[in-house]
Parts: sequence; structure tokens; C-alpha cells
Amino acid sequence: MNQDLMQRAKAIKLAVFDVDGVLTDGRLYFLEDGSEFKTFNTLDGHGIKMLMASGVTTAIISGRKTPVVERRAQNLGIPHLFQGREDKMVVLDGLLAELKLSYEQVAYLGDDLPDLPVIRRVGLGMAVQNAASFVREHAHGVTQARGGEGAAREFCELIMQAQGTLDAANAHYL
Repeated sequence: MNQDLMQRAKAIKLAVFDVDGVLTDGRLYFLEDGSEFKTFNTLDGHGIKMLMASGVTTAIISGRKTPVVERRAQNLGIPHLFQGREDKMVVLDGLLAELKLSYEQVAYLGDDLPDLPVIRRVGLGMAVQNAASFVREHAHGVTQARGGEGAAREFCELIMQAQGTLDAANAHYL
């Protein structure tokens, strides 16, 4: 495991996720009636639950707004949800002030250019394996898994492993 990533992950108190291309495969599905649906990976969801059980707060900041994401965040118990926000640094600044945290205590997982300012600023900025190449080049690390296919789980487990809480978090769900 990359020592720099592990060192960065030790300080994390808040993990933030993009949605499209990170918690999903990035495809948008629209039905004839105009409604939308997305597919989420259960491994990712369980990883997020384990991360929260280990004491790390979670948030979603997404450029798009859809009831499906609100439902997913509620199902997982993610306490901070921001949708329809392309200005992700502004959102993060407000959340850090509310939670009294520093950038070094934040991990972010993204995939595209709107995520780049946050990825470059936080303590642990990561990209999914199939992220835009420019984003991958500027991230601290890149997951082996693709967005929507276990990348969020890998990200969560990295943080828990670095903090020595992976086993304790798993035990919570056994």
C-alpha cells in the first residue's frame, strides 16, 4: 500500500463522494415519463456504512439533483447531502466551517473536472480508475475499481485500514 496515501488517510474525519461516475457507473437512465433511475453498487454502500461506523462522517456533493440520490443517501444514513451544486469548493468550505474541520481532515472521491478543485485541495483527494485523465493525474491516488463498481468501497477501506478501524468496522456488521 502506498505510504503517502496511508499517511494522508490517517487524518481523515470527513469522506466526501461525488455521485455520477463515482457511486454510479456514470450512465444516466431516463424513462419515457421523464423519470430517472441510477444503479448503485451494494459493496460501495456497505463500505460507506462501515466507514461511518468507524467514526468518519460522510457527505455527498453532486452537480446533478435527483430524488434517487436523496433516497440513496437516506438509505445509507449519509448525514450531509448537497445536490445541484457545481461549486463544490463553496459547499465544502461551508461544511468544514459547520463541522469545524480542516482540509487535511477531508478525503474526496471524484471523477471529472468539477471535482478537481476539491481533489487538489483536500488531505486525501482520489479519483476512480475510469476518471478523466486530467483528474487522475492530479489526484493523490487512483482506485483500482471503476466508478460504480466498488471504487467507493476501496476508498472507504483505505481510510479504515490507515486508521486501524477496518476490523472494528467489519465486526459492527457481523
